Amino acid sequence: MYRFFEQLSSRIAAPFMGDSSRNSKVWPCRCGQSLFFRNSQCLACSAALGYQPERSRLSSLTPGSTPQTWRLDADPEGGEFRRCANLDSPAACNWLLPAYDHATLCIACNLNRTIPDLSIADNHERWRKMETAKRRLVAQLVSLGLQVTPKTVDAETGLAFDFIGVDIEGNSPTTGHANGLITLDIKEADDAHREQLRVQMHEPYRTLLGHFRHEVGHYYWDRLIADGPWLEAFRGLFGDERASYAEALERHYQQGAPQDWQQRYVSAYATMHPWEDWAETWAHYLHMMDAVDTALGFGMSAREMDFDYQPFAPETLYDPQHPGGAAFLSFVNAWIELAGMLNELSRSMGQPDFYPFVLPPAVIAKLHFIHLVIQQAGGRAEEVLQAH
Repeated sequence: MYRFFEQLSSRIAAPFMGDSSRNSKVWPCRCGQSLFFRNSQCLACSAALGYQPERSRLSSLTPGSTPQTWRLDADPEGGEFRRCANLDSPAACNWLLPAYDHATLCIACNLNRTIPDLSIADNHERWRKMETAKRRLVAQLVSLGLQVTPKTVDAETGLAFDFIGVDIEGNSPTTGHANGLITLDIKEADDAHREQLRVQMHEPYRTLLGHFRHEVGHYYWDRLIADGPWLEAFRGLFGDERASYAEALERHYQQGAPQDWQQRYVSAYATMHPWEDWAETWAHYLHMMDAVDTALGFGMSAREMDFDYQPFAPETLYDPQHPGGAAFLSFVNAWIELAGMLNELSRSMGQPDFYPFVLPPAVIAKLHFIHLVIQQAGGRAEEVLQAH
């Protein structure tokens, strides 16, 4: 497999490459029907489908040599697989795991420490929405080459999720991250509840996938930055994380963001503390990567549009001399053009902007820093831009 960012870069440079283009979000069924990331059964021929996270692909399935085993039509000689045990649960998981694996849950479902109370009828749909967003997150992390280790494997440095509701005293849980455990309030899966919170907190954007990407940013700060070689550079760019988080939180909710925050931060919340600046910028990096990858997979491009955008120059990068700087700038500039096009599409439908944010040069430097950290950690952050 080519490096992910290299794949993406080449596709940005030549987005209409016909059959040779890597189509990263649509796969063909054996009957020719287009398949999408969430599908577990082909709507045309009823073939069973499964997602193979190690190869980032969805395939129709053919029964294997023993019951409950399957072979991928996309790679008949690639071994046999089993479908995740959560396929028939409200989580509706369509992922695969190798047949020789003794686990019953896939890599994404195996991250769950606590699932919602399914004796509550509404939690069935809530859990489905949570898992749909989480699988998208995990698939992206795997594609970038980042380590995704469950706490059941490594209790100290692993990752786990609690999806919970109110406790016996009626208190709602606090969404957040602590030592690799990400907690999400299950009510965040209710669109009306989430929108009410978004308005109350004066946020331009609030989604389940956004929550996942933000909170996992805190997890990877612990894994990739804390006490490591990137720490001093992080402090020079984002600030000193040793500043009191409690005091910063109180100050933020009492005084709000500085008036000039748009010149240095990706969001108002990012101004609260260096940890939050990192997590917000990390989430936007993942948003941008996935959206550009998806758009190019569908042949979308704004290159021929006459947008009056000034491309970012190399001087805006964290490391202007980095040999991959030009490719990263191409990615960022492609994102700016794409977001402009999608914002206009949203407005044409009377909807809020698809991407209600502005990226100043200071944020481009932070995004480049995160890109370099991921590239070093995963060795695959540069895989996104080239055809197979």
